[in-house]
Order: sequence, then C-alpha cells, then structure tokens
Amino acid sequence: AGPGQSTAIRGSLMPEQLHEEKTARHLERLSEALDSGTQNQVSKLLKNLSAAEVGDLLESLPIAKRLAIWDMTDPELDGEILVEVNDEVRASLIRDTAPEDLVAAVDDLDLDDLADIMNDLPDEVTRKVLRSMDELDRERLAQVMSYPEDSAGGLMDPDVLTIRPDVTLDVVLRYLRVRGELPDVFDQLFVVNRDSRFLGSLKLSDLLTQDPLSMVGELMDASAKAIPVDMHELQVATEFEHHDMVTAPVVDLDNRLLGWISVDDVVDVIRDEAEHSVLTMAGLDEEDDMFAPIVQSALRRWVWLGVNLVTAFLAAGVLYAFEPTLDQIVATAVLFPIVMSMGGIAGTQTLTLMIRGMATGQVSSINTPALLRKELAVGLLNGVVFSVVIAAIAMIWYDDVSLGVVMAIAILANLLAGALAGALIPVVLKRMSIDPALAGGVVLTTVTDVVGIIAFVGLATYLLIGG
Repeated sequence: AGPGQSTAIRGSLMPEQLHEEKTARHLERLSEALDSGTQNQVSKLLKNLSAAEVGDLLESLPIAKRLAIWDMTDPELDGEILVEVNDEVRASLIRDTAPEDLVAAVDDLDLDDLADIMNDLPDEVTRKVLRSMDELDRERLAQVMSYPEDSAGGLMDPDVLTIRPDVTLDVVLRYLRVRGELPDVFDQLFVVNRDSRFLGSLKLSDLLTQDPLSMVGELMDASAKAIPVDMHELQVATEFEHHDMVTAPVVDLDNRLLGWISVDDVVDVIRDEAEHSVLTMAGLDEEDDMFAPIVQSALRRWVWLGVNLVTAFLAAGVLYAFEPTLDQIVATAVLFPIVMSMGGIAGTQTLTLMIRGMATGQVSSINTPALLRKELAVGLLNGVVFSVVIAAIAMIWYDDVSLGVVMAIAILANLLAGALAGALIPVVLKRMSIDPALAGGVVLTTVTDVVGIIAFVGLATYLLIGG
C-alpha cells in the first residue's frame, strides 16, 4: 500500500486497534533485539516508550524476557511502570527488585498512585517510604488508603490546588509562580472557604484572560460539579462523560474538599472495566499474569470448568431421558444442536445488552419491565422468522412435514426462552450480589440447552413416535 492508502487504513482503525497494533510492533522489535543479544538496541527502544507502553510490553512477555527488560528500564520510570502493570506482574517485578531500588522507584509517585501499590510493597520498603515522607503527606496517604479502592476516594489525589474567593486573579497568578510545579492535567482551580468547604471552581482560561484585578469570587463557577467521596468509580466515569470533565473536585458529606480526580484516572477505570467485563465472562481475572506458571493457570480455571461440567451434565441428563427418541429418529440428533445454538445466541445478545446497561446505569428496576417486554417481542419476531426458515429447510432435507413443524415450534420456544433468560438472569444475579458478567453466561447456556432439548426432542417424542 502507498502512503495515501496507509493513512486511510490507519484512519479507519479504532483507537483500541491502533493501540494493539503499536504494542505488537514494540513487542516484536524488543523480542528480536533480546534474542540477538543487542542490549544497546533494547535500551534505545525502551527510552522512546512511556511508562504505560513499557507496562503493556512487560505484561506481554514471558517471565524470563520480562525480567530482562525490567532490569534495563529507566529507573526514573520504574515507579510509574509498577502502577501501570496488573497486580500479579507487579508482584513478580517487586520480587526481582532490591528494596533500596524500590524505595527510590516509588519516591516520586503521586500520592494516589502510591496508594494503589502500597499494599504490594514489602514491609521493609513500606516503612522506609513512610519515614521519607513528611507528616502531611503521610496523613494524606492514609486518607486515600482509608477509602475503598473502587470509590472516588480511592481514585482521588489529595494534593489539590485551592484558592479563596476574596483574592484577585493577580494574587492567584503570583501564588502559582511561587508554587512552581503544577499538575500535568490542569484546567481549573478549586475555590474553598476557610473551613475548606467547596464553593466553586475558577477556570484556567478565565485566570489567564480576565482582568488581573478581578476577584476570584466574581469569576468562579459556583455550579461546578463536585464528586462525593463515596461514589463508585464507574459512576465517576459516567459523571466525567456526561459533564465533559477534565478534572473534578472530591468532597465529603459536609462538602469539604478532600482531593481531586483527573481524566487520566478515569481512562484507567474505563479500561479496567472493559478488561474485567471481557475476562469475567470466561471466569478469568484481569489481574492474572498471562505468563503465570502452567500449573497455577490450570488450577485457576478448574473452578469455572467444574461449574460448566456440572451444567453440561444437567443438559446431558435431560437429553438422556429422551434417548429412545434419538435412537428411533436419527434426524433429531442431527437437528437439535441447531435449536440449542439459536436459543443460546439470542439469549447472549439480550444478556450482553442487559449487563452493559447495568454497568452504565441505563438499566434499573424502573425500566426493566419495559425492557423485558421489548426483548420478548424481539424474541417472538425473530422466532417466527427463523422458525419458518429452519422448518422449511428441515422439511426439504428430510421430506418430513411433521419434523419441520416440531423444528419450528422448538426454535420459537427456545428463542423466547433465550430472550426471557437473557433479560432476567442479570437482574436476579445482581440481587444475589453475584457478578452477572461472571455467572450469567453459564446460567444462560444451561437454560437454553435444557429448554431446547425439552422443546425439540420432547415434541419429537410425542408427535413423531407417539410418546
């Protein structure tokens, strides 16, 4: 492809695809350099990567190569890299790093990032890190770590820029110059009173463009959205999306400003939730190491494989009850997988829609009945259409009208069952405090398999061979 074609192809790719393509390129080049023993080339490649990119690569490498790359990373990036990798990979890197190097690596981390990995550090390193911090930072770190990890309090950075409403913009500008260092993501200053209660925010654009003698109280946005400290991280992400936020203040029940959250923290939440949704549907954990030892990986999958085995035996037991029918009518053995697969696909579509809606807050007890009616109507319409098509094919294939009728009824019944199960299973599991993404697929498969077998082979038993 020429330059124009390459640009067009790149432009048509989704951001996730571009990220995957970039990571794959880096991985290939690093692996080639490692295999050839050219450490200088490896070091040069690593210097051009961000901490997040190096983290992606470390997660993508077998353990031996991972540790070799880790030894060659820039020590100034080591702390950020530890924040970026998943829990299990982080643990392996920490085990391979000397305590004094770990202390140096995490020394310059933001407090919210340090809180994320503090519990993973050896006790010796934790004590040294705490001793190196001043009292205020120790208090702020303890504050962040006191909140659940998946809450706004767990996400927030307690090191927050605040100003008073009774000062001029010129005073604020001079304060920022004296402070010197500013956050990387910075679009507003938070206005508080003497009791640290949040009053509003001053946009950076107003600070730079308005009359320096103007008072902060005159220009601040008193309607600025604040995030409650106990808000779940997924709801925080939704608030950022709905209000186009770049940064947001975090407040307690008394409206006291505790910290702030930036959009880069929210991007991490969104990515983690996407990985969680995909992996939990297969009974896996996003924090697992892709290159964990074979026995360890196998043991982790035993539980979910065991659950699937039980449900498979349940479906097989139902099928066994109709073994005489299968012996007498070979066509049922050939055709009944079609019935089960159609119900499974229809149910999975509804299940996925419901799980996504629950994750984004679009599905609740208020609209669940309406959504259930809609999905049943969709299942009925699809059932009618596909039952006619599949029944016609079965009639032509086996030259048997009765078999076609059985096929049609079974397809219709299982598509309706799939729609009903796909809509209700997530609701029931959530009320039982079970993650629908984790258990929903297995329960749905069992329901559609059992209903499909009973509907198709059961009907065949009574209509084709007289019960």
